[in-house]
Amino acid sequence: MNQRDVNCWRGDVGGLGPVELVVPALEVVPVSERAEYEGAMVTGQNIPMSSFKALRYGGRPRVAEGKLSVAGQHASFTRKTMRMSRGARALKIWAVGREYRYREEGNRRHHVLERPESRVVMARSSASDPEIISGTAHGAVDSVDISIAILFEGVYTRNLSFRGALISAPGRFMDSVSKLS
Repeated sequence: MNQRDVNCWRGDVGGLGPVELVVPALEVVPVSERAEYEGAMVTGQNIPMSSFKALRYGGRPRVAEGKLSVAGQHASFTRKTMRMSRGARALKIWAVGREYRYREEGNRRHHVLERPESRVVMARSSASDPEIISGTAHGAVDSVDISIAILFEGVYTRNLSFRGALISAPGRFMDSVSKLS
């Protein structure tokens, strides 16, 4: 049997209580797909469950071809990989009737999830192996916003930076070639 390290971050969100981010979230990936796919999941007492499943990269699910679920509903997202600005490379997420943008801000340890009424700024203590994940809410942030912002801290999003997009370009090319056969 293949053993995996499970990373779990737990904390309290003011007014919403305990929340937990788990990577890999085995509940998200069927046993038959665990050799290739990885999952991340956020749960909490007053936080809707969100999950992300995709091909594995560095112990986390990567953005490419991922499946996103928010509050028990399928959610979709798009991205423009080779744009120059961070804003242009941001993920556009559609979940529970809302449109979000998720982007890197500053460096690969800092991300922002925003919609017109709210903004959640997230930070990790380390880019590759964070011990601490923290966030700050601005505006009319609710439990759905918090759930999505925390979830993406468990997803490999390095290619949201231009340098990360360049580094991952050969892999994206090989993925597209392998689908032709």
